Amino acid sequence: MQVRHSAGGRIVGVSKYKKLPFAVNIRDLVRRPGEMREHDLVVPAPEQFGEGLVAVREGTPIHERVRLESVHEGVLVTAEVETVATGECGRCLTDISQGVQVEFQELFAYSGDEASDYEVHDDHVDLEPLIRDAVVLSLPFQPVCQPDCPGLDPETGERLAENPDRKPQETVDPRWSALAGFSPDPGSDNSDAVSKEER
Repeated sequence: MQVRHSAGGRIVGVSKYKKLPFAVNIRDLVRRPGEMREHDLVVPAPEQFGEGLVAVREGTPIHERVRLESVHEGVLVTAEVETVATGECGRCLTDISQGVQVEFQELFAYSGDEASDYEVHDDHVDLEPLIRDAVVLSLPFQPVCQPDCPGLDPETGERLAENPDRKPQETVDPRWSALAGFSPDPGSDNSDAVSKEER
């Protein structure tokens, strides 16, 4: 809670929740079981969500469809969130962009009533922790530009998707070089030697 002084010297409380981007005012729902409100909001991400190969960058619009229901214990929040994550493919390192859609439901309890992870404060509910967790957990650990992305050529570093006819040259482990001349073909000299030994 921040405090400021009015012109007359009177102390006035200013809720910090009014300045939070994902805070929703629920004053008309508090202690009114059965009441329900719906909101359709678009909020820019206040900072980057995610630290992997793809993330929701700061400033990216986050679309929220929120339903708030007043119950005896607090306010039940049901939300659908949509946004866009950008980054690079985990195989070929090309830039990619993919949609993110998540849903969650959580009860914000009235402060002091019962132990709860989330509570109503100053007639507001702050959805940022829930949105952040849901979005970050939905991001893929190894994102790809397409399901069958062949990746990079180990010799040239070029994207194999752009050169589908090129096949990387197979490298032979030097430890197997002694067997390089061995051939299992029936007509080869090696196979004759093996068959003589067997006799």
